[in-house]
Amino acid sequence: MKRLVLIIAAGLLVGLGPVPSGHAIEILRWERLPLAVPLVVGQERVVFVDRNVRVGLPASLGDRLRVQSAGGAIYLRASEPIAPTRLQLQDVESGAIMLLDIAAEDARNGEPPLEPVRIVSIDATTGHGRAAGTNEPTEAAQPATRRQTPVPVILTRYAAQNLYAPLRTVEPVAGIGRVNLRRDLALETLLPALPVRARAMAAWRLEDQWVTAVRLTNTSSRWLELDPRALQGDFVAATFQHPDLGPAGDSTDTTVVYLVTRSRGLAESLLPTLSPIDAGMNLPPAAAAGRGSHDK
Repeated sequence: MKRLVLIIAAGLLVGLGPVPSGHAIEILRWERLPLAVPLVVGQERVVFVDRNVRVGLPASLGDRLRVQSAGGAIYLRASEPIAPTRLQLQDVESGAIMLLDIAAEDARNGEPPLEPVRIVSIDATTGHGRAAGTNEPTEAAQPATRRQTPVPVILTRYAAQNLYAPLRTVEPVAGIGRVNLRRDLALETLLPALPVRARAMAAWRLEDQWVTAVRLTNTSSRWLELDPRALQGDFVAATFQHPDLGPAGDSTDTTVVYLVTRSRGLAESLLPTLSPIDAGMNLPPAAAAGRGSHDK
């Protein structure tokens, strides 16, 4: 997989002004299939998007492609021919990915300039398209009162898709946002009865609920059966990617558990760590000495 570098956070908010009537616009319909956006060397092509997105491109492009954003549009300009290359547009709010396949060729005599592109996305809740620049309200604007699927199910499915499925197949969900997560979060109290090592990987939030993906690794030489009832903490729901763990060192020794919490993240939903206390250590020296003399 080519390494992608996120280069800009484009302020591509809905509400673009009207495009001058003298310019035709090519409409592309995003249905989770890569969209072809040809370029001509030395010509700037504008792409209108209906989302606030980040643009990712392979580092191998170097300075051959200039990418800028202004006024609700992405501006692409190639300085030399470019072989077919894939760009990623990532929704800042939901993390959903749109894919653009670009290729730049030298200009041909008599060929008119390429027209701007407007990407029409398919609304995740209504199934209707919506073009960038429209100010019409959509049904997706009121998801909280019209959800047919429970929020824990939506969050768990979304987290699993982000970790295991190809990015182009991740279903966008209005309102989901990535949450900052401490990677060094202490998780010793999560499954105290099992010999596993736990590490927090990523977290997302929808409405008042969080989902945190935690990697579990078997540290013993035996098979372990995973039971949600063994988890210690205040969780709305818990789902294991696999029902058991193989012995340490085996390809099956690692899985992920998705933990859904309400009104707070995982760190605030864990049980506190308790240390064994020797009560005698808290006695003042004089009291400890007096107790010894009376015993005699």
